[in-house]
Amino acid sequence: MTTGWKGVFPAVTTQFNEDLSVDLPSTQRVQDALVNDGVNGLIVMGTCGENNSLDPDEKRTILKAAVEVVNGRVPVVTGVSEFDTRRAVAYARDAEKLGADGLMLLPAMVYVPKPEELIAHFRTVAEATSLPIMLYNNPPAYRVNIGVDVLKVLADVPNIKAVKESAPDPRRFTDLINAFGDRFDIFAGLDDVALEGLMLGAKGWVSGLTSAFPEESVQLVAAAERGDWEEARRIYRWFMPLLHLDAEHDLVQSIKLAEQIMGRGSERVRMPRLPLSGARRTEVTAMVEKAAATRPSKFGKAA
Repeated sequence: MTTGWKGVFPAVTTQFNEDLSVDLPSTQRVQDALVNDGVNGLIVMGTCGENNSLDPDEKRTILKAAVEVVNGRVPVVTGVSEFDTRRAVAYARDAEKLGADGLMLLPAMVYVPKPEELIAHFRTVAEATSLPIMLYNNPPAYRVNIGVDVLKVLADVPNIKAVKESAPDPRRFTDLINAFGDRFDIFAGLDDVALEGLMLGAKGWVSGLTSAFPEESVQLVAAAERGDWEEARRIYRWFMPLLHLDAEHDLVQSIKLAEQIMGRGSERVRMPRLPLSGARRTEVTAMVEKAAATRPSKFGKAA
C-alpha cells in the first residue's frame, strides 16, 4: 500500500523575473541543483512554491518543466492547492498527464470544511487520478485537522498513500503509527519538528530550509536512518534557528532570502507577499550568515 517514498523532499521555490513573471530556467536550475545535492524527491508548488499565487497555466508549465529537468532521477510530487474540489480534480488529472509522480493534496482553500466535507474532497480528487497521494495536514495554517477519524474513513482509498504531518505536536507521529501501522507513509512536514518525527517513525521530511542548505538536510536524515543520533542532534541543533523560520507566517520570504544569500535562487515573491525588509530582513540575514559560517558539513564528523 505504501509509496516507497522516503528521505528528504524539499518544498522547492518558484523563481520569478524582475517583473514577477515565472522565471522557468531559474526554477529548473533550483530543482536540478537540489537533485544533484542528493535529495530523494521534490515537492513542486507547495507553500514555498507559492502555489496559490500562480495562474492555472503557470502551474502546468512549471510542472512540465520540473518533470523534464528531473528526468526520472527522483519522484516529482506536485501540490494540489485549489480553491474548490472541481479545480483540484482538473489539476490532478492534468498533473498525471504531464508526468508527475504523485500529488500532495491540501484541503480546498475556499472554505474550512467539516470532517465529512474534507473526506469528500479528498476522496473525489483521489478517484480522479491513479497517482499516489500525500495528504497535507497543517492545522495552524488551514484551520482544519486531518485527524485519525478522517484517515480511518479514507484508509480504503488505495492511492491515498502518505501523510505530511505539519501539526506542531510530535505526539501525532506515534498516534498515526499506532492507529495505522504502515498503511500510510508518514512524513515530517514542519522543519523544527523534523528530527522528532524521524525518531518517532516518519519515513521522510518535506522540508523548507533544505532549499538553502541541502547538504546538511541530507546528512541529518542519513544520520537518523543509520541510528547515529549524536550526529543527527549535532546537525539539528546547528540548524534549529533557521528551522524555526518554517513555522512563521513569512516562511516563504525567509526561505527565499536564505536561498539568495547561499547563491541558490532569488528572494523575489509575488504579492501579497513582499520581500523581507527592515529589522526582520537584518535578523534573518544574520541567522543565515551565521549558519553558513558554522556549517556542520565543513566541521567535524559530517565533513
